[in-house]
Amino acid sequence: FFNSSFYIIQLEEQTKKLHKDMKKSTEADLAMSKAAVKISGDLLSNPLCEQDLAFLESMTALDTAMKRMDAFNQEKVNQIQKTVIDPLKKYSSVFPSLNMAVKRREQALQDYKRLQSKVEKYEEKEKTGPIMVKLHQAREELKPVREDFEAKNKQLLDEMPKFYNSRIDYFQPSFEALIRAQVAYFTEMHNIFTELTDQIDQGALTDEQRKQENEAKLNELRALSIVADD
Repeated sequence: FFNSSFYIIQLEEQTKKLHKDMKKSTEADLAMSKAAVKISGDLLSNPLCEQDLAFLESMTALDTAMKRMDAFNQEKVNQIQKTVIDPLKKYSSVFPSLNMAVKRREQALQDYKRLQSKVEKYEEKEKTGPIMVKLHQAREELKPVREDFEAKNKQLLDEMPKFYNSRIDYFQPSFEALIRAQVAYFTEMHNIFTELTDQIDQGALTDEQRKQENEAKLNELRALSIVADD
């Protein structure tokens, strides 16, 4: 019984932690895509877009991509909410009833021990008439309490392992749905950013070439008298 109780307590803690972490993860995902849309919108409203058509086209493509990313991200989060977070919450709602059953079993055990001790006390005394009457009364009082404890104990011994062992069958569909949602999302992200790269990366420069180009432009700016070191 105590091993089963330990595993159930552990399962409850892990379920609550997973539910909390999944909520944090989806909230962070949404915050990320919303921030990306905000940044692309700020870039699109930059005055430079009015002066440079190529920059305007690039920023428009970026803004469109970020909005598509945000839409797919919202869809992914909604799917995870329905298939993972909600089932975790429903599973967690079972534990209070289970914990109450454990407490009732513990109370029944305490009542049983108390009356059993009372019976043993009379059994140890000299077998006089009054003592035998009290012993009989104590045994009669003990009988339904023992039966109540044994029934509660048997129920938990039978059902707690079944409940614990059912966790895999319950959670497996949720975790499979989580994987499918992530695969679908990142597949779309690959398509979106591949298309975006094709739209804005006309020069097809490598990262090292871009770095060198940026350094060269920065050096040109540093050479200006208004930014030169004193």
